[in-house]
Amino acid sequence: MTIFTGSCVALSTPFTEDGVNYTTLEQLIEYQIEEGTDAILACGTTGEPPTMTLQERQEVIKFTINKVAGRVPVIAGTGGNNTNAVIDASIEAQKLGADGLLIVTPYYNKTTQRGLIAHYTAIAKSVDLPIIIYNVPGRTGLNMTPATLYELSKIENIVGMKEASGDISQVVEMARLCQGSIDLYSGNDDMVVPLLSVGGKGVISVVANVAPRDTHDMVYAFLDGDVEKSYNLQFKLKPLIDALFLEVNPIPVKAALNLMGFDMGMPRLPLIEMSEDNLAILRQRMDEYGLLNL
Repeated sequence: MTIFTGSCVALSTPFTEDGVNYTTLEQLIEYQIEEGTDAILACGTTGEPPTMTLQERQEVIKFTINKVAGRVPVIAGTGGNNTNAVIDASIEAQKLGADGLLIVTPYYNKTTQRGLIAHYTAIAKSVDLPIIIYNVPGRTGLNMTPATLYELSKIENIVGMKEASGDISQVVEMARLCQGSIDLYSGNDDMVVPLLSVGGKGVISVVANVAPRDTHDMVYAFLDGDVEKSYNLQFKLKPLIDALFLEVNPIPVKAALNLMGFDMGMPRLPLIEMSEDNLAILRQRMDEYGLLNL
C-alpha cells in the first residue's frame, strides 16, 4: 500500500484577508507537478491547518484533489489530539478522494506509548486509506518509539512513517525493526540522504515548496544508484534549508514563495511575518540558489 516514492511537498496554503487564495493554490499545484513532485500533502503543518476552520481544511483538501486530478497522489493531513475528531476528518478525506492520510501524533494532552497504539488503531479501523504516521517530537512533545511503530506496522493500512525526530539512531532502529512493513520518509529536509541509506522511500518536504525539482532528483538519484549526485544535491540544498528554518515553519517558506512571485499573503496569528534581518538572509540564500530569477 505504498502511497508514493520520492518527494512529497508539504504544500503551503496561500491566504487572503478573507480566506484561502484558491487562484494561487492552483498555481502552486501546477508548479509542483510541472517540476516533478511525486505527491502533494494538503493541510500538513506547513499548510497552517491549526488556524484554518474545519470547512477551510475540507475545501482545501477537496480543491487539491480536484485540481491534481490523479496526476500524483494527494495526501490529506487529518491529525490532531482528539481521536474522534481525527476519525471524522479522516472519513471525510476518504470521501473527498484522498489517496492517503498523514496523521501526526497527539500533542499537548499527548498520551503514552500504549495510548498511541490505541489512537492509531482506532483511526485505521475507521478508514480504508493508507496512513502515514508523523513523528515530530519537537512540535508535539511526544516521541513514538521504534517498538511502538513496529506494533503499529502490523496494522494493514498503517503503511508509512514521516520521521522528524532528528535522531538518526532512532531512524536506523525503526528501519531495522520494521523492514518490509513500513515505508520510511524523512521529515527533516537536511537528513534525506541518511534516511534513504537505511531503506527510506523519500521525503515529505518543506524545501520542495521552492525547489521541487532538486528535491525529487535528490531522492531518485539515490534510488537509481547515483549516490554521489544525491548527496551533492543534499549539500546544495542545505544552506537553503537552513534559511527556511531560521524561524518557525512555515513563516520562512511562505515568505520565500512570496519572493518567488506567488501571492501567498501572510501567515495567520499566532504566526507573524518574518523579521527583516532573517528575511534578508533568506533572500540572499534564494538568490544564490537561483530562485529569484525564475
